[in-house]
Amino acid sequence: MPNCLLRKRALAVLIFLPLLLTGCQKAGDESTSAAPATLPRAAAPTEPAQEAPSFADIIYTGGPILTIDEALPDAEAVATREGRIIAVGTLQDMVNLRGPDTATYDLQGNTLLPGFVDSHGHTIMGGLQALSANLLSPPDGAVTDIDSLVQKLRDWASDNADTVKTVNLIVGFGYDQSQLAELRHPTRDDLDKVSTEVPVLIIHQSGHLASANSQALEIMGYTAATPNPEGGVIRRDDRGNPNGVLEEIAFFLGGSKVMGNVGEEGLLAFAKAGAGMWASYGYTTAQEGRATPAVLQAAIKAGQQGLYPIDLVVYPDVLINRDIILEKASPEYVDHVRVGGAKLTIDGSPQGFTALRDRPYYDPVGDYPPGYKGYSAATMDQVVDAIDWAFANGIQILTHANGEGASDMLLSAIDAATEKYGPADRRPVLIHGQFLRPDQVDSIKRLAVFPSVFPMHTFYWGDWHRDHTVGPVNGDNISPTGWLVERGMQFGTHHDAPVALPDSMRVLDATVTRRTRSGDILGPAQRVDVMTALKAMTLWPAYQHFEEHDKGSISVGKLADFVILSGNPTQIDPESLDTLRVQATIKEDTVIYRASGEQGTLGFHSDFPPGARMATGYQLLHSTEDAIH
Repeated sequence: MPNCLLRKRALAVLIFLPLLLTGCQKAGDESTSAAPATLPRAAAPTEPAQEAPSFADIIYTGGPILTIDEALPDAEAVATREGRIIAVGTLQDMVNLRGPDTATYDLQGNTLLPGFVDSHGHTIMGGLQALSANLLSPPDGAVTDIDSLVQKLRDWASDNADTVKTVNLIVGFGYDQSQLAELRHPTRDDLDKVSTEVPVLIIHQSGHLASANSQALEIMGYTAATPNPEGGVIRRDDRGNPNGVLEEIAFFLGGSKVMGNVGEEGLLAFAKAGAGMWASYGYTTAQEGRATPAVLQAAIKAGQQGLYPIDLVVYPDVLINRDIILEKASPEYVDHVRVGGAKLTIDGSPQGFTALRDRPYYDPVGDYPPGYKGYSAATMDQVVDAIDWAFANGIQILTHANGEGASDMLLSAIDAATEKYGPADRRPVLIHGQFLRPDQVDSIKRLAVFPSVFPMHTFYWGDWHRDHTVGPVNGDNISPTGWLVERGMQFGTHHDAPVALPDSMRVLDATVTRRTRSGDILGPAQRVDVMTALKAMTLWPAYQHFEEHDKGSISVGKLADFVILSGNPTQIDPESLDTLRVQATIKEDTVIYRASGEQGTLGFHSDFPPGARMATGYQLLHSTEDAIH
């Protein structure tokens, strides 16, 4: 691999954590043009001008069209002009819209849907995932035990020798102790087998834990005498020395110290890789679900440089810098980027046993005291203050709350703020809500909170939750989409990438089938039908983002944002939903991803995800004319 490319990948790998944890100067102001004070004087009356016929630019037809619009659920054809939809209906309806320059996009039997809207994810950290050593377990990777993890890191270090030498770090992403044969986290001793001279840092799939080798721990300054930081844990061996495993704040603070050779170029590389990955899974709107000022500034700059083929909604951390949120929050995109509101994080990872429960974990694997319930990353005073500030300033706030205890904290704060400021269309969002109780779901509805839930957990960690986190009874009700449907509620479903790949078909499959890795069905009563699951990936998250008038369905007036699937999800066996593939992603009539990998869609640059072609090496397709038959 050329050294220049290796250096770019190195910067990409090293930039993320320190810039998430440290602030930077505010992003530049955005200017707008004022409207003229007076209108020009009208000209003298003349003969009425003959208006040119308003023909379509493109007509999409030749396969099933699922509009996600209850007024017209299915269609034969869709006509677009200047990036928006001008007609939906039969082929006969399009006769008068077909002009001499109108192109036809032949779906060739594939299925057209509105582009997917990301209900919650982290595109920039998704770029880190794509550029570092892939430590995921099957079906998304090949790591099954600690030996294979160590070998994967050795191979990555060998393949990226110049990078390792330049930046003095070996980094991997995506290990999951619940999928390792040893059922434990890799320790410093394990990672010392990779290198005793170069720092090694591997990040847990949840993004809330990590493990470091002896060299990395030395750079972090973690010793037997180092106390646990507030909101984090440095795990110890029998002698009290750090064993390499770091939870929450201990990981975030320590990780920043081993990330030495950094620069803005790295964040831009993450942004580009992440946006391409999202596009390859059919997302036309993505989310940066927690951003520091540095990440926000990089997102804005990435937009200015044309690195985003899709829209990105950014939610800066409400506990870091509120002024930048007030300054930048806007319903309007500039270069495909906008600030949608604020992000608050209350607790951690349920599969990592750092989420705050209202009762003890069922059978946690590890050295935990009796009655262990997890812990919060924010105090109740911080939660109340953040929600109060958001309500007072008309700022939408998204809140990470996994355990029942964290959800109790959030709902209590929203209840108090609603009583104080009165009802309004604020659309506060509960992110995850893995272990919700029925009474909490009732409160979510009463308080007009939008739930963005995570049914992919039923596949990746359903067996783990059943056996270890909450037990077989409460395990049936994780990510309780059935309860939401019973109450007539809208909701979003997400992947939280890089916690999981931004795999839209895995999201769909898990929401409908709730099959675990072992084949068990976790909570049959919480399953929903395919159309409901599709709404939770399109129309309802568009509403979540206050963008339902532009996105989420194939309806006249909305943006020409589409995804083309290899089959019709409403017509196949639900157990086969995860076999569907994204054939193309179209943003405002521009093809930004095509599965064939033909000219114009470039960028497959690693073994991640296996077999995928990601639109990360733009040149973008200039128009759908490149795909017209």
